[in-house]
Amino acid sequence: MADPSLLTLLGDRGYRPIELTSVMYREISGSDFSDLVTNVTTRRIKEDEADLWARVAADGWASEAPELHGFILQMGRISARTEGADSFLAEIDGRPIAAAGFFIHENTCILAGASTLPNERRQGAQNALLNARLRYAAEKGCTKAILCAAPGSQSQKNAQRNGFLIAYTRIKWQLAQKSG
Repeated sequence: MADPSLLTLLGDRGYRPIELTSVMYREISGSDFSDLVTNVTTRRIKEDEADLWARVAADGWASEAPELHGFILQMGRISARTEGADSFLAEIDGRPIAAAGFFIHENTCILAGASTLPNERRQGAQNALLNARLRYAAEKGCTKAILCAAPGSQSQKNAQRNGFLIAYTRIKWQLAQKSG
């Protein structure tokens, strides 16, 4: 939401883009979030499952950013225990295969941190988690949902198939290290 000349200005000052993100939204009101017909079940975690949730989340993200595994594991443990946050697992036959976060601010829910274990992908876990979190949001009185996804990613495609629209593309910048 900035003038395109800002890209050149930031580059001239030594910054470089490090991440693009599609910030997406949808209305919740009036939607049906019935359970999907699939072998994947979803549930909110129990109080004593924060470490399990964090491990599944971190292991799911490890294929995308292996260098961040330890950080994601630690943040996942904190997030799963944060008041006002809810954490969800997707399972097949009681075996956790995917994790996702959920937060509410006023009447808007934030769907965050969804990841699936690499060898368990393409079984519908993310769609099941998305549906479960939207249903939970509706039960809690939320009227809007937001999430972020990498542009063109499977996550963005799943979100768009489930009624999410792109609000804008966010660019994260980092000051480049000077050599010498």
